[in-house]
Amino acid sequence: MSLMKQIGGLLGWLALSFIVAAIGGWGSANAPVFYRELTLPDWAPAAWLFGPVWTALYTMMAIAAWLVWREYGFTGLAKRALQVNLVQLALNMLWSWLFFAWYLGAVSFVEIILLWCAILATIVLYWRLNKAAAILMLPYLAWVSFAMALNYSIWQLNPYVL
Repeated sequence: MSLMKQIGGLLGWLALSFIVAAIGGWGSANAPVFYRELTLPDWAPAAWLFGPVWTALYTMMAIAAWLVWREYGFTGLAKRALQVNLVQLALNMLWSWLFFAWYLGAVSFVEIILLWCAILATIVLYWRLNKAAAILMLPYLAWVSFAMALNYSIWQLNPYVL
C-alpha cells in the first residue's frame, strides 16, 4: 500500500471519528447546563473533563481502525471487525442524543450497555488481527464502563428529569 493511500486512510478514519463526535456533540449541545442541573454522585467528574477525554478516545479509535484497515483492508475478519467498529461508533453517537437531548435515562442506560458490548466485540475482533489496535480500544472500554456506572447513577438520582 502506498504511503499516500495510508495517509489518506488515516485521515479518512480520523474524519469519520470526528464527524461521529460532532454529531454526538450536537446532541449534547446543552450538556454543560443540563449536567450542572442534575443531582450527581460524589464521584462524578467535572463537566470540563469530558471534552479532552473524548477527543483522545476518538483519536485512538480512529488509529485502531486504521491499523486494521491498513493491514487487511475490508476483507475477511477485518471487514467484520470494521463493521462492528462502525456499529459501536453509531451507538456512541446515539447515546449523547438519548441522554442529553431527549432526557431518556433508562433508554440511554440500556443503549450504553449495548455500546459496551459492541466495543468489547470490536476489541476481540481487533485482537485477532492487530493487537496494537485492540490495546488502543481498552481506554475507551474503561471510560464507557465508567460512563455506564455514571449514567445509571444519574438516572437513579434524577428520576423526574430522566
